[in-house]
Amino acid sequence: MRRLLLTSSFSATADRLPAFLEGSPKNHTVAFIPTANLPQRSDGYVQEARRAFTDMGCRIDDLEVSTADPETIRRSLEEDDLIYLSGGNTFFLLQELCRSGAADLIRQQVGQGKPYIGESAGAVVTGPDIGFLDAMDPRSAAPDLDSTAGLGLVDFRLLPHLDSEPFAEVTRKILDRYGDDAPMVAINNSQAVAVHGQCLTIL
Repeated sequence: MRRLLLTSSFSATADRLPAFLEGSPKNHTVAFIPTANLPQRSDGYVQEARRAFTDMGCRIDDLEVSTADPETIRRSLEEDDLIYLSGGNTFFLLQELCRSGAADLIRQQVGQGKPYIGESAGAVVTGPDIGFLDAMDPRSAAPDLDSTAGLGLVDFRLLPHLDSEPFAEVTRKILDRYGDDAPMVAINNSQAVAVHGQCLTIL
């Protein structure tokens, strides 16, 4: 059964993780993928997510898929207990997931029931397509990305940061432009979407 926790801000919603997992995350090892943040100017939210996991007793296994070798990627994704993808540039993230082969491994692991936690870009990339987000994230960060087709772990498009600064205006524009095209779930920074199999819950 697929299990995904999709957030705008993991640090703001980390208290939902035990309920999502139906138990304590203490002593769980997290495949911690900060790749989306590489094109960004600040990594504050990445460090906040790292602290949130460690405060709950999790072990962090850093996995930078843009530079890691295939065996390291395979081992982390197959052996660690949880998969976490940070926020940042969604197009760059998808480019590196596809280029490194991590995309297929993540699909396989999630299909087998491994919990996936996605924050902002890490949440958006789980959907069927990420093209709708180009008003928020510049595609220029991913010059080698051939397709905007996402990981397809869920059948809806996740719009993060709804009405949350500094994205309040652009999220409304995206929702107005694309909201009726295909299923879209929009959440603010204090909400999260839990997916268990075919069941979706906004927390």
